Amino acid sequence: MKTIMKHHFLIYIIVGFLLAQCKGEASDEATASEDDHVSCSSNMPSRFTAANDVSGITAGEGTTEGMVWIAGGEFLRGASDKEGRPDEYPQHKVKVNGFWMDATEVTNAQFKKFVEATGYITTAERKPDWEELKKQLPAGTPQPDASQLVAASLVFTPPNHPVPLNDVGQWWSWKPGADWKHPQGPESNINGKDDYPVVHISWDDAVAYCKWSGKRLPTEAEWEYAARGGLKDDKYPWGNEDIEAGAPKANTWQGRFPDVNTQKDKYYGLAPVKSYAPNGYGLYDMAGNVWEWCSDWYRNDLYQQLKNTTSVNPKGPQNSYDPTEPAIAKKVMRGGSFMCNGSYCKGYRVTSRMKSSPDTGLEHTGFRCVKDK
Repeated sequence: MKTIMKHHFLIYIIVGFLLAQCKGEASDEATASEDDHVSCSSNMPSRFTAANDVSGITAGEGTTEGMVWIAGGEFLRGASDKEGRPDEYPQHKVKVNGFWMDATEVTNAQFKKFVEATGYITTAERKPDWEELKKQLPAGTPQPDASQLVAASLVFTPPNHPVPLNDVGQWWSWKPGADWKHPQGPESNINGKDDYPVVHISWDDAVAYCKWSGKRLPTEAEWEYAARGGLKDDKYPWGNEDIEAGAPKANTWQGRFPDVNTQKDKYYGLAPVKSYAPNGYGLYDMAGNVWEWCSDWYRNDLYQQLKNTTSVNPKGPQNSYDPTEPAIAKKVMRGGSFMCNGSYCKGYRVTSRMKSSPDTGLEHTGFRCVKDK
């Protein structure tokens, strides 16, 4: 996929947030997209901090309260229409055993209980690790002043006018003090939002919560199987009706992204869980609201490797590879977010794949858990 932009944020290049990695990817080459939307799987920046240590977290026994049983079965993973990106082809057979899955994305209230029980500090709440950071910078890069190495996270800051959709820097900003308790920065809070999905969650954070709750992250195969809700080969969790047709079916962006949201779905940003009808398995928000972490490493060529095979309970590849950034290991995300719009991102399609480094969290990044029988 042709990279047509690299956006540089002066100070954050030095402190390692590297929005130079935030690339808008045009879909006019090497893609089967019909709508020429810019890929929302653009590479998101890595904080380059050391992974949070979960060894001190006691593994919980876990319960199935608030979870839905998903009977196992076989399905065709990947896109069969012309709207997918290259990494969604070809379709291939996958079999999964039955599993329990959270009916909703993990909420602020649920995550708060975890933090209170463990004292856990999320990635976004920790300042960047210079020793890790300098490994990713040109040799000889001077260490920045300590005042610049501060805890921060990516916040959605939409412009008030139309902008080119190949420049993600127009609507993302690193904001010191932004974290799960302060989604838009230190001046914000989550008061009264217990039933909203927790955000600014890195893959490391999600794994820590899963361990504490006696659960785990879903594999990419489990996630897609569950998102389909029993439908054979439909585009969305609800079927094939276009996202803009009929009554609102998910929390996505209506209008002109990123400056005008008509809020046809009643929400400008995040929505409380269970705001829309569940899919056929009783799962809510498998499209839109927040991107959800999966356990798998991301490889752009995985499906090519699996063509003409039947994978049984696949756990994903042994390592990560993204040709746009071969030096950075990434994990898979699924489901789209409140920012997805047909002009820019159709991440709410059940086959759409996104990827990001395990230490990266954003204002539209969350997760849900699964549990084995």
